[in-house]
Amino acid sequence: MKNKVLELFGLSTYSGRSCGWKDVVKQSRCPYLNRKCVKNRKSDPDTAIGTCVVCHGVDEKRVIICPHRLLERNQIFTDCIHLLTLHEPGNELHLLGEQPVPGGNVDFFLVSPKKRKVMDFVGVELQTLDSTGTVWPERQRFLKQQGLRVKKHDADSDRKFGINWKMTAKTILVQLHHKIETFEQINKHLVLVAQDHLLDYILKEFSFDHLSTPARLGDPMHFHVYQTNEFRRSLRLELKKRYSTDAVGIATGLGLQVSAKVELDEIMTRLEKQISDETLLSIQR
Repeated sequence: MKNKVLELFGLSTYSGRSCGWKDVVKQSRCPYLNRKCVKNRKSDPDTAIGTCVVCHGVDEKRVIICPHRLLERNQIFTDCIHLLTLHEPGNELHLLGEQPVPGGNVDFFLVSPKKRKVMDFVGVELQTLDSTGTVWPERQRFLKQQGLRVKKHDADSDRKFGINWKMTAKTILVQLHHKIETFEQINKHLVLVAQDHLLDYILKEFSFDHLSTPARLGDPMHFHVYQTNEFRRSLRLELKKRYSTDAVGIATGLGLQVSAKVELDEIMTRLEKQISDETLLSIQR
């Protein structure tokens, strides 16, 4: 039977490449954080789980279950540079960790400072799918196959894991709803970085037919969708698609009332009714 753990401590489990798994597990190093894996067992906080990607479902989706897996090569931040509309040559680029904003915390800020004065910034949120149950037996069975000694009851356990699609999607959308109004009001961008499987679920289960694709630079809320592709006997994260919307778009997708922009909508409707050839502004002198 094929093991369902596809990536452990950032290393492929299916490539057939000799990784020296005993040392890998002993070091428990996360290559994406460049430090020890912070994903520990609840029953044994000193033991890192290390599972990055799993195989799930009858269609064998490659599902990322650790948000740090999205940090590969820092590509997700490179893909946000175009949203720094006030960034200029000569400015530095800085990546700051979790910061509070009205509505909650944002995972990262990509900042463009000039002489240490902030000229522009983009907020970046990471979201991967949450697992239910436990991946531990699958992990231990893989290590046993590699010749490592593991506890028999772990390797023989029939406990399984699942993917909490609905709760993951609903939670991140509610969080975005709380935060995007702040970014919209200050004319800045917020980016959600997620895997294609999660966005597919959101588009299917929620009312997001109004998302703009390709993404529009003028929208404050952007979705950067990534997929995992096989590359040199491992998995590589690559940008697949981009969407965008605004605060009202997020509220609409959640089925919430969007009274925040009623006044603006009324003004825009009134102006549109008055537009005519006679009101056209000519730049000719």
